[in-house]
Amino acid sequence: MKTLEWRVLEAIRRRRMLAPGDRVGVAVSGGADSVALLRLLETIRSPLGVTLLVVHFDHGLRGEESTADRRFTEELARAQGLDFVCEGVDVLAAAAKQKWNLEDAARRLRYAFFERLVGQGRATRIAVAHTADDQAETVLAHLIRGTGLGGLAGIYPSVGAIVRPLLGERRLTLREYLASLGQTWREDSSNLDERRLRARIRRRLLPLLERDFSPQAAKHLASLAELAREEGAFWDALVENCFCALVTKTDDRRSISIQDLLQPIDFRARQAPDHGFPSQALAALTERLIRRLYQEMRGGRRGLTAAHVQQVMHLASDSSSGHRVELPRGVVVDRVFGDLVFSQPLARRPALRAETYHHLVRLPERGQTTVAVPELARRFCLKVIDWSWPERDTRIEALALDAERLSAPLVLRNWRQGDAYRIRGHRRVRKLKRMFVERHVPRSDRAGWPVLESAGRVAWVRGMPPAEEFCAREGTRSGVVIEEERI
Repeated sequence: MKTLEWRVLEAIRRRRMLAPGDRVGVAVSGGADSVALLRLLETIRSPLGVTLLVVHFDHGLRGEESTADRRFTEELARAQGLDFVCEGVDVLAAAAKQKWNLEDAARRLRYAFFERLVGQGRATRIAVAHTADDQAETVLAHLIRGTGLGGLAGIYPSVGAIVRPLLGERRLTLREYLASLGQTWREDSSNLDERRLRARIRRRLLPLLERDFSPQAAKHLASLAELAREEGAFWDALVENCFCALVTKTDDRRSISIQDLLQPIDFRARQAPDHGFPSQALAALTERLIRRLYQEMRGGRRGLTAAHVQQVMHLASDSSSGHRVELPRGVVVDRVFGDLVFSQPLARRPALRAETYHHLVRLPERGQTTVAVPELARRFCLKVIDWSWPERDTRIEALALDAERLSAPLVLRNWRQGDAYRIRGHRRVRKLKRMFVERHVPRSDRAGWPVLESAGRVAWVRGMPPAEEFCAREGTRSGVVIEEERI
């Protein structure tokens, strides 16, 4: 029969949790699981080629009991000849200040401590003592609260610098191991508080499942978590591939065509209609792409629910251009003709007032002048160049103005209702508003759209042909080219 030490060593090697030369901070609370982790890693550190130190986070939630846990852990580290690093934080005060629940606050602060140790170079990896029981309890808690595939994945064996070598071992096995060594440990009284969901699952639900339904319930839940992680890894890779191929990034926006969102990949397979394939598979991928787009805007998916995702799906499949969905944490999704545009408008920014601007332009005889427009976070450069008709560049010609036809006052301003002009090569005056629609300019962008006005008449509009009466042509001696860059 394989020994506990052998199983843990194999788990570490199989999942490549540690590498020779690593300095491993062993997170020891004083409880049986973490003490067992320390003693096991001591036994196998030579074949692993690693060094150890003991790290302890004092939550300060249980008064003298917390202090006794710290003293016990420090004495244990010294008895084993290991360095000891401890940090204490007022978790209760932090939870009240940040409006976190107490359990979440403790977890956040504890892992922040671990990250600092790695960032400071005091450790390269942090080993924590989650067990197969913790895995089963986590999956059950997620099921009870409601979860998707990600929640079924439970606790991951490795995340960044955090490794969990005991995730395949039962809690009882670890206690038996400590008893064989004559090693004592501390008991956390908060684990007995059945007001907490995790405590009720640990003390009542999981024992009930193992006693009355299946002795292998915890093992089966751990296997389910592993399968869910494998499925999740596949979906993550597929979604990331689609995201990189289909999403357009422009400044603080992310856009995707509705056709690409609703059909991210082309299924060639054919199934009977009652199987719902490929429509169900496409919908599953579309929903994940929506979550990925939200994550891109906010750096995480916190707050986004299945109902929010369905609102975006409805916007794509059943709404028309100009409609919008507001998602949590300030993210909005606009339907702009055939695209969905994800953005995060600045708070307290009245769009029309903030985007109203009026900048006087002094055009030099030669060279260039620059006009900064803070309202758009843009800089416009007007370059006056010699214009030689026989050697003209067709691309530049289509956009260039004739410097001698421009008159003062020359003003760079935002679009106004009623703006109209006759574009190059056309006979009739056209309203700029109509041109916005034809060229699929989002409604949210129109109020601040830049216009160059010459003596009260529109001469140039960003992205549009110049006005016929101001454009460069045969006989032009000095051309004006306008370039734009981000501030």
